[in-house]
Amino acid sequence: MTAVPVPHLVVDRRRETEESVTLRLEPVAQALADFAPGQFAMVHCFGRGEIPLSVSSVQATGGLAHTIRSVGAVSEGLCAARAGDVVGLRGPYGTSWELERARGRDVVVVAGGIGLAPLRPLILRVLAEPEAFGRFSVLAGARTPGGLIARDEIGLWRTAYTGLTVDWPDAGWDGDVGVVTRLLDRAPFEPGDACAFVCGPEPMIRATGRDLARRGVAPERIRVSLERNMRCATGHCGHCQLGPLLVCRDGPVVGWDRAEPLLCVREL
Repeated sequence: MTAVPVPHLVVDRRRETEESVTLRLEPVAQALADFAPGQFAMVHCFGRGEIPLSVSSVQATGGLAHTIRSVGAVSEGLCAARAGDVVGLRGPYGTSWELERARGRDVVVVAGGIGLAPLRPLILRVLAEPEAFGRFSVLAGARTPGGLIARDEIGLWRTAYTGLTVDWPDAGWDGDVGVVTRLLDRAPFEPGDACAFVCGPEPMIRATGRDLARRGVAPERIRVSLERNMRCATGHCGHCQLGPLLVCRDGPVVGWDRAEPLLCVREL
């Protein structure tokens, strides 16, 4: 891990939604240490600053991909990057999905909006080793069809049960409508022997964590990625504090047994 941004070349830019893109990055010279699914990098836009971003793909070459939503000056600059531009990366930081704990068990992935991006490396690992896991379900929701990322890619995940839903359909939408937890009724998994991985807005995480636990998935086998205002990645600034947790240091991925008592405290 380095404290100085390591230059990475933008080799591909893909538009995901009206306000988000995925950048594929390759190291100019030095590659960072290996990232585990669920960890994040500090991504530097030269002249603007840096922000924490979860990894949405890990390449064998040492390259990474990040899916970025334009919500501020730094993310706006990163979303405007084109192939041939250079950005800086530091990392890896944070905790992982701990996918190894799911070997031999059914796997359920539940994502809300751009929350599918940090889950993508985990999904690709499971798809690459179908014999190592039980039944596999990927459930994704968004406010509108235009807010669903990786829709073309989802259609290629043949060995997974996939379900998509939106809150507000448009004229061309013929899929499910409603909250993503509704899809759990059709997902093929045995709650008593399943591991679940959840990422999205905090209200969605709360609802999904509670629903999975109610169905019988052990809280310690439900892993969630917390959304908090991380800045320094080292736990020193305190901006990402959630009760006793510093999300950049103790997270972003934690068990539902740790997250549930904190996410259910109003305004914490």
